[in-house]
Amino acid sequence: MNTSVIYVPTLEKIEEAAFKLEGVIHKTPLLKSARYSEVFQSHIHFKREDLQWVRSYKIRGAYNKMSTLTQEEAERGVICASAGNHAQGVALSCKLLQIHGTIYMPATTPQQKIEQVKMFGESYVEVKLEGDTFDDSQQLAWAEARVLEKIFVHPFDDERVIEGQGTVALELLAQFSEPIDYVFVPIGGGGLAAGLSSVFKELSPKTKIIGVEPLGAPAMKTSIELGKNTTLVEIEKFVDGAAVKRVGDLTFSICKENLEEVVTVPEGKICQIILDLYNRDAMIIEPAGALSIAALDIFSEEIKGKNVICIISGGNNDITRTSEIKERALLYANLKHYFIIKFPQRAGALRQFVDDILGPNDDITHFEYTKKTNRENGSAVVGLELKSPADLPPLIERMKKFNFYGDYLNDKPELFQFLV
Repeated sequence: MNTSVIYVPTLEKIEEAAFKLEGVIHKTPLLKSARYSEVFQSHIHFKREDLQWVRSYKIRGAYNKMSTLTQEEAERGVICASAGNHAQGVALSCKLLQIHGTIYMPATTPQQKIEQVKMFGESYVEVKLEGDTFDDSQQLAWAEARVLEKIFVHPFDDERVIEGQGTVALELLAQFSEPIDYVFVPIGGGGLAAGLSSVFKELSPKTKIIGVEPLGAPAMKTSIELGKNTTLVEIEKFVDGAAVKRVGDLTFSICKENLEEVVTVPEGKICQIILDLYNRDAMIIEPAGALSIAALDIFSEEIKGKNVICIISGGNNDITRTSEIKERALLYANLKHYFIIKFPQRAGALRQFVDDILGPNDDITHFEYTKKTNRENGSAVVGLELKSPADLPPLIERMKKFNFYGDYLNDKPELFQFLV
């Protein structure tokens, strides 16, 4: 027995959670993806937690945690911090269990998410917009919970929460009659991966559980590689449902024992998956929900002919992010490029740029220019969308030939961050 594992969710406890959740959650469908099955010559199925009541699996853990409170604890109320799915899960649980809750959200949280939380919680929930970041909000929530002796409902590092998330595995095993070879599961704090992998270790130990994180926030992968739970200094926050600097201590101890492997996928690749699912499959998936699918091609050879499950963890995608999602997908595909262009300050310079430098399929999507009359050249920041990555080298060659080339910005992160 590995004594470093400080807690292991038992099958009995996860079954108890499933019993508590009867009539509270949807038993979400497990659907075969004909398109991805054909692409990977496999049997790919999606566990559609995006079709849950609150459009994510988070209601499972939140409700299971709150349903185990004593009467005295319930009367004192609960507190959580979240800018997304966990907040909605806690809010709905508050209403269903008639427990008053305080939900801290960063002041920068989009109004749509705030309204969703209020809708699910109704009069049982108070939303406090405090702090500029999630970490700020969480510190304030923790402080209030200690002072008022209220229960803090952690989004992932809690035994009851982990057991609630584990009910996803019980459901999909009941829905799929054949042996399951692979399960791809997204990882943020690790609650879902910890609960799910514990069920599979008991009921289907030959199934390989693959954890998937965004490339810009590899907290679990880093921790497992270093052999200790490690806090990342900086993270890319785009995949907001899975971008954490530190995974849970409980979840880390479980995942390092149960997961076959943890892989990372670039944020731009995730964006392309989101667009493909929307355009081809009429599925609206949030960035974290697309993680499992984005990792399939890493295992393209291993999964041929196998039964594969991808956990689609959530569908709370804000429509205002669509332009950014498209932008990141184009950048990942090497089809969107930003330059500093040196324009001669004479009549006809822009026309020459369009006629002599741009290819027939190149499109200007961004243009910033201020004329300075005391200079021969004026610099412009120009964004171009190409039809093929192969169009880039000849484009740069033409810029240099006609003396328009100033600099290429895609590979200069210190400047590029202001454009994307």
